Amino acid sequence: MRNEMRMEKASFYTVRELAESDRIPDLYQVTKHLVFSSPATLAYNSPGAEGYGVKRAGLSIPQSVMLIVSPGCCGRNTSQISSMPRYRDRFFYLQMDETDLITGRHLKKIPGAVAEIVDFLKDKPKLVMICATCADALLGTDWERVCRKAEEESGVKVRPCYMYALTREGLRPPMVHVRQSLYSLLEERGKDKTAVNLLGFFSPVSEDWELFRYLKSALVQSIRQLSTCESYDEFLRMAEANFNIVLNQECRPAADDLAARLKIPYIELQRFYEPDRIHRQYGAFSKAADIVVEDEEDYHQARKALDTFTAANRDLHVSIGECVNADPFELALTLASRGLSVDEIFAPVNVLSRWYLKKLSLISPDTRVFCSQSPSMLLYEEPEKEIDLAIGKDAAYYHPRAAHVFWNSDVQPFGYAAVRALVREIAQAVGSTMKSAVEEITVQA
Repeated sequence: MRNEMRMEKASFYTVRELAESDRIPDLYQVTKHLVFSSPATLAYNSPGAEGYGVKRAGLSIPQSVMLIVSPGCCGRNTSQISSMPRYRDRFFYLQMDETDLITGRHLKKIPGAVAEIVDFLKDKPKLVMICATCADALLGTDWERVCRKAEEESGVKVRPCYMYALTREGLRPPMVHVRQSLYSLLEERGKDKTAVNLLGFFSPVSEDWELFRYLKSALVQSIRQLSTCESYDEFLRMAEANFNIVLNQECRPAADDLAARLKIPYIELQRFYEPDRIHRQYGAFSKAADIVVEDEEDYHQARKALDTFTAANRDLHVSIGECVNADPFELALTLASRGLSVDEIFAPVNVLSRWYLKKLSLISPDTRVFCSQSPSMLLYEEPEKEIDLAIGKDAAYYHPRAAHVFWNSDVQPFGYAAVRALVREIAQAVGSTMKSAVEEITVQA
């Protein structure tokens, strides 16, 4: 293994080097070096200012409020979220001082603070989420015990969520725990054979996802998502599901809990942009769910859209970031296998990436893979061969002159519909950039 840190420029490995390596290099393991928070900085460097961090995720259930227990510096950046209409009057704060940090005396104040919030609000909440920060991670606070005491004093459900950056690389990172915490509220109910849940995201899946049609054709009448529940009681009806469909691997532990506790089995679907992979997955889903899935027309439409665009744009040089509604390596493999030049990927490498890296090494071995959280990214310089298309806000930041497709909206694209939508956005971005360039040359002439 070669020296990983090239301090004269941004560090990277090629796809070939990563595919041939017997381990994940330290460069991509943030516990092995200092962290340059590039992706988070582009989202206001807040766990909840953009996208769904712990704070926004913790308030996904209707009729809930949040008590943030933290030093002033950790709670201050929540003001960005509080300005959004849907979060107004839903955040409350219990500030910790230096004595609290040393003695933990703030823990005795929490049950009374929760009761005060409930008494203060005209519309009584059904749930109070307590958001804890790294200070209590270091103190080793038993939040389950604290929440039980708060429930006794307030008379409402109280659950914890952890904004613990210290556990981000552990077995139970914050975004995994918050999902478990939310779904732990579901209680035993009679099963409805015509009801299905979509688990994984805190925002809705795009309405044009073809799976909705497939399920309706199979006489599924209720397809529930946490994000579309309009009341706490409606959320509780998710316990009636015949089975769950997991769309994000961070929700797998929560689905395991529901399977063990409420006897709701689950099927997991991954997000792909290669139509062939989507088609094979629907075949497996059809067998597992015992549902007839007729996806041939959707499959051919998605494949035709992707093939037509890539065949006409094989001279494009592409950079892909991690701030996208996609697996960057799967997307890179999809585009590179159709002849586009994927020059760069900005994304962490993990065990799940290895399969894509092996395949990608056969067709694009020299693709550079950067770790956006490496301090060496401060020294990044654009390559001599100019990037034409940057997919992801982070890739766009590094390539300001390229055509930009952020592809990171809250509404989640999935399936064949996602393939067609991405192709449309890329075509529009590349087309508008080319038109602007022609107009600029004409004006200069």
